[in-house]
Amino acid sequence: MLSAKSLFQEILDHDESFRLFCSIAAGGESQGGWENGRIAALVPESERALAPRIARHGADEDKHGRIFNALLNKRGLGPVVVPPEADYTMLLEQRGIGLSHDRLRADRPLTVRDVITYLAHSRVTEQRAAEQMRMLCRHFSDHPELGRAVRMISADEDNHLAYSHEELLRFAAAGHGRYVERTLRACAFAEIRVHRDVGLAVMARMGRLLGWSRVRSAVLAAGIHAVYGYERLFGWRRMVTLRMPERRDALGGPAPAAATEVA
Repeated sequence: MLSAKSLFQEILDHDESFRLFCSIAAGGESQGGWENGRIAALVPESERALAPRIARHGADEDKHGRIFNALLNKRGLGPVVVPPEADYTMLLEQRGIGLSHDRLRADRPLTVRDVITYLAHSRVTEQRAAEQMRMLCRHFSDHPELGRAVRMISADEDNHLAYSHEELLRFAAAGHGRYVERTLRACAFAEIRVHRDVGLAVMARMGRLLGWSRVRSAVLAAGIHAVYGYERLFGWRRMVTLRMPERRDALGGPAPAAATEVA
């Protein structure tokens, strides 16, 4: 039976597919850590109160990258180079989503609209990350190798999502509602397409590593296209809706335990 659990179990049980999975995850998280660190350093004076929360977000992302690398090390594996077609963060930047790396490398303060752009990007991408980690928790929270890692990362992603909801609502209430709405929609539609493209690229690589039949690969590709079609028509709404989270100030305070203690 082909299910999310059986598919991921197959990837987990094979060293080379696990190596690719962890390398892609570690690369994306580490890139997010750098981006958040630069944004924290460049927030405008009027929004300096946000800087510690953005820095905490970046610290969490760095921690996640270290966790995935530690999982590789436990198996005696090293990371592999992430194929460009599977580089989620790079592909989003190429589509003009979020703040460009050129902008973040410049020692020039961000504007309020830049901060909103960053938060909208976080709102959409953290929705995806939180959903994926909840799925892994559902199936692997008690796994001896992955359990602690997926539980911690999932909790962090939920915090990041709550934080982006709360801050975007604050900016909308301050008169930036139209820009928030417009930016969220643009981010959501771009992310949906990039998620499809990356999913197809990763599944093709995994299929070659695991020796999948053409029929199985075609079924998985059809599933990815079907999810894309649903999200393009209806599912995008969950990525742009804003609700005040139950947990307020989710990124207040210092980052918790070190990655090596988790993995």
